[in-house]
Amino acid sequence: MDTELLKTFLEVTKTRHFGRAADNLYLTQSAVSFRIRQLESQLGNPLFSRQRGNVHLTAAGERLQPYAEAILQTWGRAKQDVALTDSLNTQLAIGASPLFWEFDGISVWINRIYATVPGLALRLESVKREGMAKRLFDKSIDLFITSEPPKIENLHVQKVRDYQLQLVTHQPNCNMHSVRDMPLIYLDWGTRFSVEHSRIPELQRTPVLHTHSCKMALDYLLANGGVGYFPSLIVSSNADLGKLYVVEDAPIMEQSLYLVWREGSEKEALINAIVDVPFQNVIESI
Repeated sequence: MDTELLKTFLEVTKTRHFGRAADNLYLTQSAVSFRIRQLESQLGNPLFSRQRGNVHLTAAGERLQPYAEAILQTWGRAKQDVALTDSLNTQLAIGASPLFWEFDGISVWINRIYATVPGLALRLESVKREGMAKRLFDKSIDLFITSEPPKIENLHVQKVRDYQLQLVTHQPNCNMHSVRDMPLIYLDWGTRFSVEHSRIPELQRTPVLHTHSCKMALDYLLANGGVGYFPSLIVSSNADLGKLYVVEDAPIMEQSLYLVWREGSEKEALINAIVDVPFQNVIESI
């Protein structure tokens, strides 16, 4: 199957518009329409319902979408593997939600890996939290970083660090009562965090910003004010500058970060070498 057809299909899926998909792909709209017709002909089913101003996936299109994404990811990784050289002779893909790629210490850990493991070419991929285990088993990633390791057989799980989330605001001397009416910034740390957050009555309202990006959340709070949970290292560095203030008597949420990989992986020796690279000097197997 022509991977360009799948790229075009995914772009139309994302934009829900043939014209915008054409612009993004640097094609004419007729070329995009032709590619979609080719793909539909090969599969024997319509993939989009085309109505004026309303392009949406058919049931067949919805079934194709995850396969198209997996095929393109695998093809991209295959091209890079084949292109490896004598100096870059091993590729390994690490997945994490966008939130953790911004996490304090991740870039330092990645640099330590490069310094420790010679000949390594890394792929760092943003992966939805709920899709990480699937990506491990279909071998499109080799290892992932998470705060919520799945309880699935045939997976190795290793804790690499603990961290705290603290409730902060832009104003000093605030307590839980005084933050009730402040704009809520919800930095999405996952299911466990969501459950604990839901037990705090003073924070039960629609967030003005719900995001997976720590940088976006912090920039918004500093520019507009509000209240939300942030990692303690970000809190302390901004508190020293007088930009953030910890809310008095607010619950502190204890969290952990884990590495997860598949048992029997073809790259297990390489994964073990990477897992042995210290991350904040906190390593504990579970």
